[in-house]
Amino acid sequence: MSKHKHEHEHKHEHADAQDPAQISAPTREELEASLTKAEQKVQENWELALRARAELENIQRRTHREIEHAHKHALEKFVRELIPIIDSLQQGLDNAPEGDPMRAGIVLTLKMFTDLFNKFTITIIDPKGERFDSTYHEAIAMQVDATAAPGSVLVVMQKGYLLHERLLRPARVVVAKAPE
Repeated sequence: MSKHKHEHEHKHEHADAQDPAQISAPTREELEASLTKAEQKVQENWELALRARAELENIQRRTHREIEHAHKHALEKFVRELIPIIDSLQQGLDNAPEGDPMRAGIVLTLKMFTDLFNKFTITIIDPKGERFDSTYHEAIAMQVDATAAPGSVLVVMQKGYLLHERLLRPARVVVAKAPE
């Protein structure tokens, strides 16, 4: 390469770079505008971060509720399948004569179910002698009884069940009514 051409390229490279002495310092207004713009950007990013955090917390709460609901729903379905079995055992116990060796086994099995239900917050509704409550009881008959308070439960035909305070099945009962 010729010396002249090399000098020309060298001068051209230096012409592109600005001379520090030629760079003017930004004005106060330019600095304030730049600072305001940066502060706005920081505020925007802060708001985005807060929204993202709130959204994450909402997702976590919703997921927790959905998981809890899934557990309860699965347990509810299982308990609903067990209830007729317990009813059958109870009928077997009610109909077994005293002294029948099967009674002890049925009593023990029903106790195991009761213990299991207590462990999983399943409440058995057995309202004999209590005041009739349509929230938890289903009246299948009314019966005159001079010795019982009118509106009280005389007989529990089938026990009711609550799961985590949610009614699975009302207790089916006979309710006392006053003599005419």
